[in-house]
Amino acid sequence: MGKIVLAAKITHVPTMLMSEKPGRIFGTRQQAIDGHHEIVRRAREAGVDTVVVFDSHWLINAGYHINSGEHFKGLYTSHEFPQFIQDMEYEYTGNNALGDAIAEKAMLKGVHTQSHNIPSLTLEYGTLVPMYFMNKERDLKVVSVAALCTVHSHESSIKLGEAVAEAIKESDSNVMILASGSLSHGMWANEDYEANNGTFTISSEFNQQMDINVIELWKQGKHKEFLKFLPEYASKCDGEGNMHDTAMLYGALGGENYEGKCEQIGEYFPSSGTGQVNMIFPV
Repeated sequence: MGKIVLAAKITHVPTMLMSEKPGRIFGTRQQAIDGHHEIVRRAREAGVDTVVVFDSHWLINAGYHINSGEHFKGLYTSHEFPQFIQDMEYEYTGNNALGDAIAEKAMLKGVHTQSHNIPSLTLEYGTLVPMYFMNKERDLKVVSVAALCTVHSHESSIKLGEAVAEAIKESDSNVMILASGSLSHGMWANEDYEANNGTFTISSEFNQQMDINVIELWKQGKHKEFLKFLPEYASKCDGEGNMHDTAMLYGALGGENYEGKCEQIGEYFPSSGTGQVNMIFPV
């Protein structure tokens, strides 16, 4: 019988990669990197062998999709930020059986989901950035779930999360679940970016105050209250991928019945107008 050994909401900003290279960004994202290291350290102590990532950079316009490839290998350059992420080598093993099982469970719930084992279906950087920091040894299996959902309800994403939990329970895998995406995601307007030192600032004080409030609710275990305004928060604060990664995370942890008091790992920080954090959701 498998189990969820750790669950977290995490940042995946490209400046984490740039923080390791000489230049004006060098060292500025170390606390976020340290957060990734701490999260995977705890997961390894708990016996993790597979990571399921809800990737808010994988855009989908119909149904739900799971990258259940048996093996991933490539050289990645971001189409969005080619100046930030370029020629990033990666190679990971997949967990095809688990990906297929998630899709089957979701279909039984009436949530149209497809699992794909296609060698040319590559990974997006919502998966690749955390794996770069958390899976250096390349020994953890990877399943990536599309979470930049354009025509989907939060209710159906919660059901998909439920399917993830059910499939894990019936598997032989010890799984870390990662909701990979920001809190608020109001990117700076292009003409305002440089004047506002956009790499290190947030574009809206309203968004920042909402983010801080959400973090406090999570710490206090007030998840029912959060779920009541998740759709409005995602909409008004430009949540990344409409925060479907977060809805999936909640589905996997029990939805409104989840009562864990979350732990913030490192600092909340702004990046290119957005709000970012690493948070562990106790299982």
